[in-house]
Amino acid sequence: MSIYDKLTALQITLPPVSIPAAAYVPFVQTGNLVFLSGHIAKKDGAVWAGQLGKNISTEEGKAAARAIAIDLMGTLHAAVGDLNKVKRIVKVMSLVNSTGDFTEQHLVTNGASELLGEVFGPQVGAHARSAFGVAQIPMGACVEIELIAEIA
Repeated sequence: MSIYDKLTALQITLPPVSIPAAAYVPFVQTGNLVFLSGHIAKKDGAVWAGQLGKNISTEEGKAAARAIAIDLMGTLHAAVGDLNKVKRIVKVMSLVNSTGDFTEQHLVTNGASELLGEVFGPQVGAHARSAFGVAQIPMGACVEIELIAEIA
């Protein structure tokens, strides 16, 4: 099954690439690696703001991370033209806007990791990952995620 068939089965429509909010580009390719800039969580087209451990639950954070994974796939599609060219999701780095005593950043990030695994399969979608708690993310977003992929 192609990546696009899986997305259709999951009722996922890839969004267009977001216009950068500062002095950067959405992606850079060097050799067979594509680096995607950090994408912040959005809900209903607006910044999904909040802080884990304060006013956003772990489950809401996980949903935000899943939404980011969809945005990341849209950007990756724009970068390479065909998601079936993705040979491996190499690395995911997640920043979780959280209080000092919140310790479930890894569970929040699972929202993105699990969807990438489901869409790309266990061989291509399994990736290295880091999940950090941070004091703040631009525009008050609850989660920001960046991604590195290898393409064929």
